[in-house]
Amino acid sequence: MRRVVVTGVGSTNALGVGVSAFLDGLRAARCGIGPVRCFSTAGYRSTIGAEVHDLAPPAWLARSTARHASRTDLLALIAAHEAFTTAGWASGPPAGLGVGVVLGTTTGGMFGGEEYYRRVLLHEPTGSPTVVLALPVSACADVLSNTFRCAGPRSTVSTACSSGANALGLAADWIRQDQAETVLCGGVDSLCRMTYSGFNALQALDAVPCRPFDRDRAGLTLGEGAALFVVEALDRARARGATIYAELRGYGNSADAYHITQGRPDGAGILLAMRRALADAGVDAAAIDYVNAHGTGTPSNDVLETRALKALFGPRAYAIPVSSTKSMVGHCLAAAGAIEALACILALRHGFVPATATLETPDPECDLDYVPRASRALAVGTVMSNSYGFGGNNTSLILGAVDG
Repeated sequence: MRRVVVTGVGSTNALGVGVSAFLDGLRAARCGIGPVRCFSTAGYRSTIGAEVHDLAPPAWLARSTARHASRTDLLALIAAHEAFTTAGWASGPPAGLGVGVVLGTTTGGMFGGEEYYRRVLLHEPTGSPTVVLALPVSACADVLSNTFRCAGPRSTVSTACSSGANALGLAADWIRQDQAETVLCGGVDSLCRMTYSGFNALQALDAVPCRPFDRDRAGLTLGEGAALFVVEALDRARARGATIYAELRGYGNSADAYHITQGRPDGAGILLAMRRALADAGVDAAAIDYVNAHGTGTPSNDVLETRALKALFGPRAYAIPVSSTKSMVGHCLAAAGAIEALACILALRHGFVPATATLETPDPECDLDYVPRASRALAVGTVMSNSYGFGGNNTSLILGAVDG
């Protein structure tokens, strides 16, 4: 079976624009959560989020594309441009390469669509109605394909908060099955009123920055962002002299088949996803050096994930660093799994594990090594990243350093 590697990386989130800004923020355990400015949060139980501030079309983007780009499109375009640049194609991939695109997203162009319909309801000038063309979740993948001339297979994955992780897994399958030589993949979502009000109605938002695994945690913090990757077969990457950031060794999926918002109380679904990921990667649980947890900061999720990790790793669970980078960039929904995969790649390349930055008072039921407050220098070779979405959509990724 062909080995699949990451040869390009791109990032946009509340810690800054670009992979370097993300790396600096992770190392410093800096929390990017603050007041939401892009829409009013008056009347909500929380007024904070992990927002990307001063988001604007980049200079390299064609005016015709910039004019119609949604907030989600802009996040993805900026990350994709960096991914192609770091892959060695600053002007975009060669025209004959047939790059595939698989993107995880859930909000589509909702942010702009909400404003358009608000103006319609209030009988205010709406501007061009073409803003509604960005509403479908599939629209952003179309924009990426058209902007960067990606003529290979194209797909949009929308499995709630595991979407971005599933996009990486599907991209790896395409390469292994010779459906594409190179794939642009990852996840993106923007903040919007619909998701914010929905999580508020569920009473799932914390009024202060989320505190995964903390005794006093009271809910999640919504965020936004994108992480995009160029992935290709190892032999092809070496043949063209590409920088290899990490190997995408395997992934595993499962469905809880239990409840629209609550995970199975026994954690069987998330345990199954982790075991399938290890099997797909061909590695034993003993090989895992670090786990990037789903770690939302909700009372139930963090306990369930802790129990599942103990079931998977046994007594060794207490010796493995586990952290939630949502403590710094919030829960970016469909982008979460991709952003967290990028955090894992940076950990592999730079010899550290990110912190659970806001963890102050450990919960006795969450008694693993959750790397509180500060990142930790540590050489890691194989890592796991977990993403669990509403509806019981569970995905685990296994990433590792390329060893030859």
